[in-house]
Amino acid sequence: MTNPVLAEVVRSDFVESVHRGALVITGPEGGVRLALGDVVSPVFPRSSNKPLQAVGMLRAGLRFSGEDLALACASHSGEPGHVKRVLELLSAAGLSEDDLVCPEDFPLHVPSMRDAAEPRRVMMNCSGKHAAMLTTCVRADWPVAEYASPDHPLQRSLAEAVSSLTGEPIAHTGVDGCGAPLFAFSLTGLARAFGRIAVAPGGPEAEVASAMRAHPWLVAGTGREDTALMSAVEGLVAKGGAEGVQAFALPDGFAVAIKMDDGAKRACAPLAVEALRYLGADVSGLEELRRPVVLGGGQPVGEVRVPELR
Repeated sequence: MTNPVLAEVVRSDFVESVHRGALVITGPEGGVRLALGDVVSPVFPRSSNKPLQAVGMLRAGLRFSGEDLALACASHSGEPGHVKRVLELLSAAGLSEDDLVCPEDFPLHVPSMRDAAEPRRVMMNCSGKHAAMLTTCVRADWPVAEYASPDHPLQRSLAEAVSSLTGEPIAHTGVDGCGAPLFAFSLTGLARAFGRIAVAPGGPEAEVASAMRAHPWLVAGTGREDTALMSAVEGLVAKGGAEGVQAFALPDGFAVAIKMDDGAKRACAPLAVEALRYLGADVSGLEELRRPVVLGGGQPVGEVRVPELR
């Protein structure tokens, strides 16, 4: 299947580029309500996996809540508040930055990057997830060494949780950018899992949803799309991923998952806002994300346009 064009990049009234991809909307029961493109073939959801993995960690004995649990779901910007909290989580578990297997990196937040003397593991955007993984191992009395190996008890437990939330077997296991295992499944499964997390009346799913809703800055950071989406739309649970992935769910259980064929992230935010509008959400506070500007000589000369969903 050739996926449809889901976004056009318009410069000076001329279509300069297009982005093809797939988008699915599922209802509270998990059934497909709208599908554009191939929403059944497996994809790597990248960091959109994190809320699902956090559910698995809670099921395995992690006792994080609130800000700590939001950081476990995060692709944080490496701002001082993020870094400080990750270090505190590691210290509380009797661990240090050296126990992290995620690679050294500079912060995503540009001012913080300029202030950083050198890259560090704790500044890497996935360090909150890795600190939570390590803490889960300590709580479950599993070995800390090789915690990112697919054969480790932690990763086997997380794979089971992801499969149960998506309602699908894991089609393939790869290595994410942070070095942790990455599970492939369909966009429909991804949306279904977010819907289940968003409406859960209790248990680990509800704890994850509550933490992300209460602390959107910790999930991403200053100026980031996930933080903006959750701050503007009450009750939303949203988590994007690399290579053009975005997933979110409203508190009524309607959920959306997006994957761009070319891995471009710039199409995800306007598509997310359009999907929210389609679902009846108030998107009045998301105008900047709805129509990202295209610059010429430092001035707006165009925009990224997405089709109206019907």
